[in-house]
Amino acid sequence: MSIKKLFSIVIPIYYNELNIPYTVPRLKKLQELFSDYELEFIFVDDGSKDNSLELLLQERENDKRIKVIKLSKNFGSMSAVQAGLQYATGDCVGIISADLQDPPELFAEMIARWETGKKVVMAVRAGREESFSQKLFSKTYYFLMNRMALKNYPNGGFDFVLIDRQVVQEINQIKEKNTNIMSLIFWLGYSQDTISYIRQERKHGKSKWTLNKKIKLFVDSFVSFSYAPIRLMSAIGVFTAMISFLYGMFVILNAVFGYIPLEGWATIIALITFLLGLIMVMLGIIGEYLWRILDESRKRPAYIIDEIHN
Repeated sequence: MSIKKLFSIVIPIYYNELNIPYTVPRLKKLQELFSDYELEFIFVDDGSKDNSLELLLQERENDKRIKVIKLSKNFGSMSAVQAGLQYATGDCVGIISADLQDPPELFAEMIARWETGKKVVMAVRAGREESFSQKLFSKTYYFLMNRMALKNYPNGGFDFVLIDRQVVQEINQIKEKNTNIMSLIFWLGYSQDTISYIRQERKHGKSKWTLNKKIKLFVDSFVSFSYAPIRLMSAIGVFTAMISFLYGMFVILNAVFGYIPLEGWATIIALITFLLGLIMVMLGIIGEYLWRILDESRKRPAYIIDEIHN
C-alpha cells in the first residue's frame, strides 16, 4: 500500500470570527479533491481579541487534522505565516488568507503544477473585486517592486501560494524579521510557476489590513530587497552638490563683476528650506535601514508562541 503525501495549509488568523464558520468547512471539503493526500490545517491566531481562537478550538475538537497556534500578541500576518511554516510538516505547504477572497479550490491546480517539479506555485491576481484605492495602492506597490527590488516579480502580486518542503526549510532557517515572506519566497529563486485568478470581494467581516500596515509592508519590502532608496539618495546628493556648486559660482561671479544685482533673502530661505527638507528625508531613509539592522542584531524572535493545540 502506497503512503499518502501530506499537504499542509497555513492560515493566519486576525479578527476572523465571522469568516471561520465558512472558511474551515470549505478547507475541509478540499479532501474530496485530494484523495491521494492527507491534509493538515495550521491556523495561527495572531493576537485576535475576538472569538476566533475559541471557534478554532471548537473546530479542532471535531477534526484532529487542525492545529491551532496562538501567538502572545499581534505580530503581523508575515510573522504569523512564519510561525505556521515552523509547524507545517507537509511535503508541500499552501498559504492562504482566512477571508476566502482567494479560492481554496485552486490548490488542486497548484498541486498539479507542483507534481511536475515546480517548487513554488504562485496564484497571481489578474484582477481584484476591490475599491479603486486598494487597486491603485496594490498596482503601484507591485510595479515598484518589479522595477526597483525584485526583477520579474508578478505584476499582480501574490500572497496565495504553494511551496515545496525544501522551500519551507530554507525560510525556517533564514528567520528574518521585518520582511515580506512572499517576496522572500520569490527571492529564493526556486523553479516557479504562476496561475492567474480574480481576487474576490470579501463577504464576511471587515479587513484589518490598515493603511499603516500597508505602509509598513511597503517599507519592509524595499529595505529588505532593494538598495534603490540608498542609491537614489546618492544620486540626489551628487545632483544637489553640482547644482549648489554652479549656483555658488554664479553668485561669486555676479558679486565680483556686478553683472546682476543680487537680491535675495527669499531665494536664500527657499534654498535652505529645500535642502533641509531633503536632508531630513535622507536621514529618515537611513534611519529605516539602521532600525532594521538594530532589530536584527538584538536577536529577538519575530513572534512569541503562547499556546499550541496540536
